[in-house]
Amino acid sequence: MYDFFEGQKTCPMGSFPYTIRSGDTLYKLSKTYNTTVEAIMAINPGIDPNNLQIGQVICIPRAMPPVPSPCPNGFYYVIREGDTLYNIGQRFNVSVEVLMRANPGIDPYNLQIGQLICIPRAMPPVPPPCPNGFYYTIRQGDTLYNIGQRFNVSVEALMRANPGIDPYNLQIGQVICIPRAMPPVPPPCPNGFYYTIRQGDTLYNIGQRYNVSVEALLRSNPGIDPNNLQIGQVICIPRKMPPGPPPCRKGFYYVVRRGDTFYSIGKKYNVSVEALMKANPGVDPNNLQIGQIICIPIAKPLSEEKDK
Repeated sequence: MYDFFEGQKTCPMGSFPYTIRSGDTLYKLSKTYNTTVEAIMAINPGIDPNNLQIGQVICIPRAMPPVPSPCPNGFYYVIREGDTLYNIGQRFNVSVEVLMRANPGIDPYNLQIGQLICIPRAMPPVPPPCPNGFYYTIRQGDTLYNIGQRFNVSVEALMRANPGIDPYNLQIGQVICIPRAMPPVPPPCPNGFYYTIRQGDTLYNIGQRYNVSVEALLRSNPGIDPNNLQIGQVICIPRKMPPGPPPCRKGFYYVVRRGDTFYSIGKKYNVSVEALMKANPGVDPNNLQIGQIICIPIAKPLSEEKDK
């Protein structure tokens, strides 16, 4: 049956000829070619495992890769040289545990070149209900932090809107809920008017615009966070009420206009600054308010002044 001439031998389909070398044993050959001693003996009837001869040609059955497991929710992958379950998992974003579950009976330490395995598709979690927000699909490089920065939502709010989400394992294609940042309800504003926060607003520049102190704004908007004003938030701007007019029996009332000073008003009505200050006790001449009513005393004729 054996032909010793130049290693020529015809082997059945599914096997290949091999020429025995010094030191070979059937056990060693079975390990080298990923088969068994029994399989080698079955394909070489009459072989004496204890008397292999150098130059003898035998048939080695080819190792058949295991039959792939069903893979309804994934795809098949052919093992290549150097493959491990770990680097396959890294390549396809699947854990080793998931690969083991999808390929029952697989030996992770004995993957065979040409072996077919199932790569399960990583199914993104089902998105949570999102009644007061909108859905967003995770892209490469996304984190809850940069998503929150993009949509002006805190990481804590994103976690609350997506119960069970793993912030350290966001999956590309995963759909999450972005809650809309609801501006706080505006406070009552009986003695003022409402203002809607715009980009770049601060309590300081709003106060400068409407001649109101930051302290007055904070008092009119209890609970407001001056360091976290939200675009679209409505706040109360208290109207700065000018002081009530003083008694003015020997004169007439005047409504302060933009740019007015006691000096300019006195020049206009021929009254000294001192006379204006006497007629308006408690009025701060350095802080006249537009709309404030003051008393302009009638200038006495010079003859009356001399008679005194």
